[in-house]
Amino acid sequence: MIELSLHILDVAQNSIRAKAKNLAINIEEQLSNDSYQIEFIDDGSGMSGEQLKKVTDPFFTTRKTRKVGLGIPLLKHTAEQTGGRFEIKSELGKGTRLTASLGLSHIDRPVLGDIAGTLMILANNEFSTEIKYHHKTENGTYIFDTEEIKKSLEDVPLSNPEIQLYLKEMIKENLEQIQISE
Repeated sequence: MIELSLHILDVAQNSIRAKAKNLAINIEEQLSNDSYQIEFIDDGSGMSGEQLKKVTDPFFTTRKTRKVGLGIPLLKHTAEQTGGRFEIKSELGKGTRLTASLGLSHIDRPVLGDIAGTLMILANNEFSTEIKYHHKTENGTYIFDTEEIKKSLEDVPLSNPEIQLYLKEMIKENLEQIQISE
């Protein structure tokens, strides 16, 4: 995938399909140790030991609509291709934690891309999974939390086009403020 936001969308949709009530997506960029880490933590249905062993195989999927599952294998490949590592832990009935570490300055590390658009898609998911996006750099931290946003909006849905436009711009502006110069 050409953007990390597409990897994030794909893996996060797995969590949503696993009926997670809460999904945390944490990104930490560190120039000092040339690290770009993406972490997903959900409280979904989790995976059995057998599923966990096969999850990085592109020809394994639990979905019935297709015979391949490329999201996790592609993220693992991207991490390893940039000199990083990949780890996934899961427990049935408790959820899953996935961590992909990439080389921040590696030429093959994809750009973050349209994370604002990705977050808007995830925020309007069919199962009402709460999304908490935490992005940390050496210049600061930005948090996007659907639960907090919904409280402040009261009865206005996140699917409202004006709210979507406002939130996308807010995300972009906040991420620009903490962006690090490479």
